[in-house]
Amino acid sequence: MMKKKKSLDSAPWIWRTVSTVSILATLLLLFGFGYAIKDVIFPEGDSALTTGQEATAPSKDIEGEPAVVEDGKIRMAVIGDSLARGTGDDEGLGFVRRAGNLLKDKGYDVQVLNNLGVNGLRTDALLEKLDEQGVRYVLQQSNFILLSIGANDLFQGGQVLQGEDPPTAEQLAAALPETSKRLQEILKKVKEINPDAQIAYIGLYNPFGDVKELEKPGNAVVAAWNDAALAILNNEDKMTLVPTFDLFENHLGEYLSSDHFHPNGQGYEQIAVRIAQEFQADTPAEGSGN
Repeated sequence: MMKKKKSLDSAPWIWRTVSTVSILATLLLLFGFGYAIKDVIFPEGDSALTTGQEATAPSKDIEGEPAVVEDGKIRMAVIGDSLARGTGDDEGLGFVRRAGNLLKDKGYDVQVLNNLGVNGLRTDALLEKLDEQGVRYVLQQSNFILLSIGANDLFQGGQVLQGEDPPTAEQLAAALPETSKRLQEILKKVKEINPDAQIAYIGLYNPFGDVKELEKPGNAVVAAWNDAALAILNNEDKMTLVPTFDLFENHLGEYLSSDHFHPNGQGYEQIAVRIAQEFQADTPAEGSGN
């Protein structure tokens, strides 16, 4: 009887303990959820390339848009497809962080904002993505925007190799008119989001230049695409094309990853060198003597 009474007396304490733990666990989950939402809507920079003052919380100007932070840093953002993401780079750096490292080595203060690349992204999906609040915020906070898009529209993400009959030049070129029109809309939209930023579009290369059936049609459609992109970019201020066709043309075995579509670390490094060369600084790098 004594043992049973003692058990009954301790029951309320057990339930109170269980309830307290449950409430604390729920609060912890809510905090984690809120923090994750904040990271999506107001992403922070890449600490590996950040020195000095950190990015501040977004403030609002009189029209309700976040005010651009003016602290002398190169604030890099990258948006687009799997190349923007860095797919295939076994070090996970991609061209954006590699270019950031190269600019930092030259004496610039560099911050890489969140990587907005998405595997398999095409031009139509990117146009919709540019309406997202988090994406617009990152681009508004950048002063050097890198853009990679178009390869999935032309080569179906590398799936052309899986077809029994390789596509002809005419079939590959069929996507050009609509896709290049969407590229123009994309560039116009990025410019509207941030009219003061430098915008570097990463030109296409032919990943199938060593496949007999796809060498000539691939080269033809990539050359036509790059020409169309250059014609668009030449009509806009602060926009440049970063050429990659010549980098990969005779080095596919050296610069492509095992999927035969994306660059490997060496390939991304070559693109990064070109990006760093294309950057036009408003002020010289510290210690450059320029």
